Amino acid sequence: MKARPIDNPPNPWASTEVEYLDEIPPSKLEVWEDHSRQVVSHNDSPDVGFSWSVNPYRGCLHACAYCYARPTHQYLDFGAGTDFETKLVVKPQAAELLRANFERPSWKGETVVFSGVTDCYQPLEASLRLTRACLEVCAEYRNPVGIITKGVLIERDLDVLQRLSSEARLWVSVSLPFHNAELARAMEPYAASPQRRLLAIRRLAEAGINVAVSVAPIIPGLNDEDIHRVLTAAREAGATRAHYNLVRLPGPVKEVFEERLRAKLPLRADRVLHRIRETRGGELSDSRFKHRMRGEGLYAETIHRLFETTARRVGMRASYITEEAPETFRRPPRKPPASPQLSLF
Repeated sequence: MKARPIDNPPNPWASTEVEYLDEIPPSKLEVWEDHSRQVVSHNDSPDVGFSWSVNPYRGCLHACAYCYARPTHQYLDFGAGTDFETKLVVKPQAAELLRANFERPSWKGETVVFSGVTDCYQPLEASLRLTRACLEVCAEYRNPVGIITKGVLIERDLDVLQRLSSEARLWVSVSLPFHNAELARAMEPYAASPQRRLLAIRRLAEAGINVAVSVAPIIPGLNDEDIHRVLTAAREAGATRAHYNLVRLPGPVKEVFEERLRAKLPLRADRVLHRIRETRGGELSDSRFKHRMRGEGLYAETIHRLFETTARRVGMRASYITEEAPETFRRPPRKPPASPQLSLF
């Protein structure tokens, strides 16, 4: 991994996509290149419904206080706090590596999910277009795709998304844990506002994209009161499915989250931390499979029932992954090499 050989990181606002970005991130931003030889990661967790993911970016400019991916930055010798938000790692050869993966005989056309870790449509994508390049490869091979994002920059790529939807299989899940804009700004300072994300859901749905809303994470004592408003508004915007998970704060995320909570919402901090512990057996996090996404105890069960009941009432299925469809993957025919041009001179 090395720093990009430029004086300044790519400017997300010096592009034609500026209309999709409505918040200015920190000015101190470093961009590093990751020249890993693989871009498709395998996931064997029983808590998620997919096995393969692609993450063109590591670290995230959205700076969500609760992000469970923060500890992964420590593997790069960075910190899980402000480093995660300002020292971003990009994979410049992501599309080429994805193409090479699809050409392997062992690849059978399984669904590839974007943003299994950090957001593939964070602001830096406006300049680098790594996600779009990967999606174009998926469309070329008709490989099924899933996308989880809170970045409204996804609207830019409606053309390739429509192609994937018609020729392969595509589901999109827009992350919208808050309806209250003030609470969202406190916890997700550089992400699009809730209302702007609702507009993205509407535009995706109107374009014929199969779109869900991800009310994730639900933070007990903070945004569980928003569940009904989020689901109702998302359904009105065109989402047909919904899912959630309870906030989980692994490793150093606990400290980052509590610091932000006490700084931005001091009057609610103790109550929120108490409620989280109530759903985590007295702790702030629980790493056990089949427990970490839903929690346990009466309060966690109340949240689950409220979510399921509300989803049914507004006419949404409680799922973010669509049913499997007939296999669509196929490798495009290789172009024959160009004939050498003879010259008489």
